[in-house]
Amino acid sequence: MKSKIFLYIIMLILLAPFSYSSGQNTGSENIVLEGGRLGKVSFPHHIHQNTLGDCNYCHKLFPKASNSIKKLIAEGKLEKKEVMNNCSKCHKQKVENNEKAGPTTCKGCHQK
Repeated sequence: MKSKIFLYIIMLILLAPFSYSSGQNTGSENIVLEGGRLGKVSFPHHIHQNTLGDCNYCHKLFPKASNSIKKLIAEGKLEKKEVMNNCSKCHKQKVENNEKAGPTTCKGCHQK
């Protein structure tokens, strides 16, 4: 009996940091991205965090830092439309799966 209790306590200690960080909103609530000639893109960051639950859906392309997309594009390490294509792909995939999705048209994201 004591060994089971000890095992449960160890499991809780090991799993607690993961459960805390996955439900937490970090970074800006809303981020405005440069959107080229079609206008800026207002990106609801916290909504995406809560919906996706995994930062790597987006942050596999760029680090979690302010202006990182703009910086990587300027350095030639990220294609101009690479982030947009990642967003479009995810939104369209959710539509195909009959899930709640973000906009799938240019004007749905880009605002002049």
